[in-house]
Amino acid sequence: MANEGGERVGIYPGTFDPITRGHTDIIRRGARLVDRLIIGVTTNPSKDPMFSNDERLSMVEREIAEMGIGNVEVVGFNALLIKFAEHMGATVLIRGLRAVADFEYEYQMAGMNQQLNADVETVFLMADVGLQPIASKLVKEIALFGGEISCFVSPPVRDDVLARVEKLGRRGDL
Repeated sequence: MANEGGERVGIYPGTFDPITRGHTDIIRRGARLVDRLIIGVTTNPSKDPMFSNDERLSMVEREIAEMGIGNVEVVGFNALLIKFAEHMGATVLIRGLRAVADFEYEYQMAGMNQQLNADVETVFLMADVGLQPIASKLVKEIALFGGEISCFVSPPVRDDVLARVEKLGRRGDL
């Protein structure tokens, strides 16, 4: 499935608060499926982010640069995903799945997006088995309670999270 220029453009959307090794796994694999992969960094009204939009954009851009994948770009957006996809000329939405609960939500979203624009296809990628438990929400929670997060995020992201936790104040002293 390609856009008018013949280029297959995909979008991998998320809040990336923070970006995890699970996210980078999906990015690496998703980039092989399309000519150009746009990482759409967005807000989610149901989430309370630890990092601002600009901080999350910078964090994701830094991780992508470190990965060295040439066909990936990072773009911030605050709109309906399908409208963003149309604006960017994307015909593929890439979504990562970790568990059955993810599938139920993503299946519903894929159906809604198909109703809005049947020309944009959703592709699900299963997270690598070793990365399936990783969720940004849990990474933040572990860090806030003084746990080690190095196996879930890259060293620079770990430093970002720990610096923010220091600002916010650690919780859960025994």
